[in-house]
Amino acid sequence: MAVVESSVVVPLTVDLAFAVSQTTGAARLRWDPFIRRQYFLGDALAPATGVRTVTVHRLGFRMVSEYVSYHPPTNVGMKMVTGSWFFERMGGGWRFSPVDGDPASTLAVWKYNFACRPRIIAGIAERIGRVILQRDIDRRIAGFARGCVDPEVVAAARTIVGR
Repeated sequence: MAVVESSVVVPLTVDLAFAVSQTTGAARLRWDPFIRRQYFLGDALAPATGVRTVTVHRLGFRMVSEYVSYHPPTNVGMKMVTGSWFFERMGGGWRFSPVDGDPASTLAVWKYNFACRPRIIAGIAERIGRVILQRDIDRRIAGFARGCVDPEVVAAARTIVGR
């Protein structure tokens, strides 16, 4: 199984940084370069453990994922339910913690794991996938950092936390 991780410090409190990460619609598209489109399935209106989402990657790849944990404002986890043929499985977790000595800033750490198929080429595919996914996750967390200083995104996040 391959693992990629990326982190960034943002100038927001933990609750607000977490809320930025959970924005949807136009606010999400302002900061998240990974997605072309994302929406909840079923009757879900907000994230929660067990809620499923559809994410369409900027290159058109489609994945249905499920929240396996949702604990605002400290962490969220997901797993792929269905997705691109080359992923046997994929999961990820985003953690948010205050920066020591600076409670107005947050350390965001995003970690993903995946396994590729078919098994006969999985070793090579996972090495290549690690490079490609690392680049995507680095771009995505950099976009998140930009979103944390974007007044429109932060305003949308404030509606999530109620302040």
